[in-house]
Amino acid sequence: MKQEIQNALAKYQDVPGALLPILHEVQDALGYVPPEAVGDIAKALNLSRAEVHGVITYYHHFRSESPGRHIVQVCRAEACQAMGAQALFNHAEASLGCSSHGTTADGRVTLEPAYCLGLCACSPAIMIDDVVYARITNAKFDALMGALPLTQAKVSS
Repeated sequence: MKQEIQNALAKYQDVPGALLPILHEVQDALGYVPPEAVGDIAKALNLSRAEVHGVITYYHHFRSESPGRHIVQVCRAEACQAMGAQALFNHAEASLGCSSHGTTADGRVTLEPAYCLGLCACSPAIMIDDVVYARITNAKFDALMGALPLTQAKVSS
């Protein structure tokens, strides 16, 4: 973990506005931004820990905890909301047994909101491990969850 953080710092430390690229790089490598990375990032960029933590917590994209083996994002943007995304999200929470930004008890799935997946004309949409699915119903959601492999080789972000 320490090496991935150091790699991100080395790659972007001298780039203006480096904080967001560093956070993305760390999360892409690890699946989340570990709380213990905040101090190293802050020191390298001459920022306070509070500033780095504030950016991590402000953006919904960043995670501070290790995610499940699969990341399921339900679009919460306006077009999807108009087509039933709230009911779909409620179904996802009940079906998976976890709330927004939560992970199932078995560590298989982390459920997250997304704020536009770009499939507005085919809403509601979800994304599973970087693959987007359109016109999702509760039944389609359940089928997709049932088809998920038990393990996954790569970390999703």
